[in-house]
Amino acid sequence: MDYLIALLLGFVEGLTEYIPVSSTGHLLLLSHFLGFESPSNTFAVLIQLGAVLALLSLYFNKLWNVLITLPTSAESRGFAISILVAFFPALVIGVLAHDYIKSVLFESPRLICISLIVGGIVLWLVDKYAPTPDKSDAFRIDFKTSLIIGVFQCLAMIPGMSRSGSTLIGAMLCRVEKKAAAEFSFFLAMPTMLGAFTYDVYKTHNQMNFNDMGLVAVGFIAAFVTALIVVKAVLNFVAKNGYGIFALWRIVVGGVGLVLLSLGH
Repeated sequence: MDYLIALLLGFVEGLTEYIPVSSTGHLLLLSHFLGFESPSNTFAVLIQLGAVLALLSLYFNKLWNVLITLPTSAESRGFAISILVAFFPALVIGVLAHDYIKSVLFESPRLICISLIVGGIVLWLVDKYAPTPDKSDAFRIDFKTSLIIGVFQCLAMIPGMSRSGSTLIGAMLCRVEKKAAAEFSFFLAMPTMLGAFTYDVYKTHNQMNFNDMGLVAVGFIAAFVTALIVVKAVLNFVAKNGYGIFALWRIVVGGVGLVLLSLGH
């Protein structure tokens, strides 16, 4: 039964990682209500690597071109530095607050539900009333804007706030066009999620066992396949429709979760 649940959670991870609804919040709530617990409490972080590799495979050509042109292209260097600048705040806070996040915040389903609702309301307001964008290319985001987006990303340390949702809110407030904001969020996800994965393995490798790895492998594959499908659809969807539907999704999931928790589930 645990393997079936791991498959479901992997599917949910791939479905929700690159849309602003909080994949971690969904995974933790589902795990709570299904009674699923990875012995080392790292499942939600480890299967995210599947979603990261799906994104890497889709953007491999663009990223490879940036890499090989770093010595000769100012644009490639600027893009790489922008991603590093945006990643830096999460790196610092993630290292300093890792134990508190995993042992306290990850263990509070009620906090996750409230974060989903609050984040949904803020996302809806920003999607509707954000200032007119003046930046439409994810490869040409200035360093100041990158840093602001990176600071917003740190809100995702609170389960339920959403890494992509927080970065999108920060980007739109900085006048980044919605599709470009989504693409920049995708690129920023790679170092952020790889960093979280690496540090989590470092901190908890002594607690892991073979059973953990079997469950993680199932979730990993499901997340990889699902994310491949979802990422291709997200950019076109948000360019035409914005993020309102995702804000509603968050509010509904958070509300249903609070009702279930109040009933003793």
